Amino acid sequence: MRISLLPLFLLALPLMEIAGFVIVGREIGALATVGLVLASSIAGVLLLRHQGFGVMARVRAEMDAGHDPSRHLAHGAMIVVAAILLIIPGFITDIIGLLLFLPPVRDLAWRRFKGRIVVATDFSAGGFRRSRDRVIDLDDGDYSREDDFKRGPDHNSPWRRLKDD
Repeated sequence: MRISLLPLFLLALPLMEIAGFVIVGREIGALATVGLVLASSIAGVLLLRHQGFGVMARVRAEMDAGHDPSRHLAHGAMIVVAAILLIIPGFITDIIGLLLFLPPVRDLAWRRFKGRIVVATDFSAGGFRRSRDRVIDLDDGDYSREDDFKRGPDHNSPWRRLKDD
């Protein structure tokens, strides 16, 4: 039986952060400690904005080329997690967040976890393609829940015609 250490880590993290505040506050002072916490939060917001747009541009380029963008999507998710960790007050979360901003660390994490992630689509067919002839455009008056309960299924519904095609 495999036991996960994540719940234990999440319970111990606030205590470790408090200990970190005490140790850093004793060494550099309370005001400097508060300044470091505020600076890391601002850095998290700025790094999220800067690196997040770059990752999304790479995802779009991969999709336009018909390649699998899962690596870049995972990098984008890790950048969001890294920014959140930097925004959360604490030095341990800041260290983990800064490590996740480094591309080699993100690549290592991606290689470690990509076997556990299931991709629900195939990007080899040229990315996302929309079939225009299969779109049904309904107006506001075409559908309401009350109609379904009163009269039962409508056999002339465009949804039924799509299914029969």
